[in-house]
Amino acid sequence: MRQQIRDGADGIKIFVNSIEQDGILTMPLDLARAIVAESHRAGKPVFAHVSNDQGIEIAVQSGVDILAHTTPADNLWSPPFAERLKAANMALTPTLTLWEVEYRGSDPDELKKGMGKAAEQLKAFSQARGQVLFGTDVGYIERFDTSEEYAWMSRAGMSFQQILASLTTNPAQRFGYSTRRGRIAEGMEADLTVLRDDPADNSIAFSKVRYTIVGGNVIYSQK
Repeated sequence: MRQQIRDGADGIKIFVNSIEQDGILTMPLDLARAIVAESHRAGKPVFAHVSNDQGIEIAVQSGVDILAHTTPADNLWSPPFAERLKAANMALTPTLTLWEVEYRGSDPDELKKGMGKAAEQLKAFSQARGQVLFGTDVGYIERFDTSEEYAWMSRAGMSFQQILASLTTNPAQRFGYSTRRGRIAEGMEADLTVLRDDPADNSIAFSKVRYTIVGGNVIYSQK
């Protein structure tokens, strides 16, 4: 972990849970605490891959900053459970589309159940006013189109304003850039995304990019 930071890592991700052939392996709490403490000492945020409630418990007790996934293979998140995550100042990157890929080839009812549970977990976290950060598992999965991720976030009860915040003000605040990024205002960095349609009408519009502007320069233009 120290070597990764010396090599320029902006953050550290730990696999609190690892899915093995004979079950789920969970990282010991003292190891997780040591990694998180050292990362925070270097000013780096810590992300945690979790697969079940036990992994989330390790993440909470060790001081992890961001959960990388929901946990549809385990229990639903009750309102007190979601409130506890928020009280721990923990953010969530839901990656709901990941589960469509993971459940691929399984029974259709299992897929429906798993996706529904993941959406309900996000809903509980969002209703607790937990900080949601948009993200996907692209690189591990090959689904580059983000439209389904936005659709699932909407099905989980997130408004277009909440989804917009997950793309803009939330990450800017979480990663310490809120004084110069995340909003359109005088003095802010001119990093803008121009959409083809209005996400207030349909959240999938967030995936329909017309222009991408960085530092005032157009770096992508839809043909």
